[in-house]
Amino acid sequence: MNIVANWSYPTAIKMGRGRIKELADACKSLGMKKPLLVTDRGLAPMQITQAALDVLEEAGLGRAIFADVDPNPNEINLEAGIKAYKDGGHDGVVAFGGGSGLDLGKCVAFMAGQTRPVWDFEDIGDWWTRANSDGIAPIVAVPTTAGTGSEVGRASVITNSKTHVKKIIFHPKFLPGVVIADPELTVGMPKMITAGTGMDAFAHCLEAYSSPFYHPMSQGIALEGMRLVKEYLPRAYHDGTDIEARTNMMSAAAMGAVAFQKGLGAIHSLSHPIGAVYNTHHGMTNAVVMPPVLKFNRSAIEEKIARAAAYLGISGGFDGFYDYVLSLRAELGVPENLTAMGIKSDRVDELTAMAIEDPSCGGNPVKMTLENTKALFLDCF
Repeated sequence: MNIVANWSYPTAIKMGRGRIKELADACKSLGMKKPLLVTDRGLAPMQITQAALDVLEEAGLGRAIFADVDPNPNEINLEAGIKAYKDGGHDGVVAFGGGSGLDLGKCVAFMAGQTRPVWDFEDIGDWWTRANSDGIAPIVAVPTTAGTGSEVGRASVITNSKTHVKKIIFHPKFLPGVVIADPELTVGMPKMITAGTGMDAFAHCLEAYSSPFYHPMSQGIALEGMRLVKEYLPRAYHDGTDIEARTNMMSAAAMGAVAFQKGLGAIHSLSHPIGAVYNTHHGMTNAVVMPPVLKFNRSAIEEKIARAAAYLGISGGFDGFYDYVLSLRAELGVPENLTAMGIKSDRVDELTAMAIEDPSCGGNPVKMTLENTKALFLDCF
């Protein structure tokens, strides 16, 4: 089954195999004449990246790449990216890769025309209105994993290299003008990355669905996103060349990011500090802490999760859903707990303090305090 679609929600999305060929047209449609492709170090030499640069070069848009990007991108990477953008006289960004390449690429486009430091645009209140929106360069996003959904997000996560705290930088114009979602770019993903990014998409849908805020549109998207992960993530994991599974996982990833406008919760507020301090894979960390967080929130979400379980074809209500999450993790080779991930509990007080400060914590169905969050952390070891 060859899935091809053009969506204009929440932005223009070109979905289908081989559509990376449309990259230059996408850039031109946003007025770019000299784009800078931003990706991470690991992807830079890979064939999919070079092929994307070929498409740009053949269309007369040059061949410029910036790839000095860490797995958890920080303000040092950002400054280097802005310098490359300005020195090269670029007029737009192709954000290419997984969450790190996409987030940094979007942030380079955003910051290229700003005079204030990036931390002034953290996702707090209406801080985004401080930005000069005329200075924001156009963005084409090309995801190469199926997880973060950053290609349809209005924010970037940037780690402060001094404090090791992940900050969410927000502006409505972070939303890329065009997304090229070509599942062939995800075929070569290692199994561990397929599992970790897929579980990230599932965590986004699960937390958005569970959050207490009112947003029925997100609610519906989150529910169908979970169904797609349930049906297609094991297939993509066991056979990386299954294009139908890869396509549906790309959809689920975008849906997770659209849905979490409704809010995230404790899964993310725990995994953000762990990732910032220990440099763990974000999606894999989400998967590790997911069952303890489900138990932690049970009193507030039992009925909701039972409804989701019924929709997903899982019997046994909340307990059935919980057991399903455990079996999915086992099938995908997810570590059983933080200890199995190689993390010690000696810094739990510090992690707890960071979790309470994390913006995701406000969307958790059960109010998080220092006391119950520390107990939750200890339950993850």
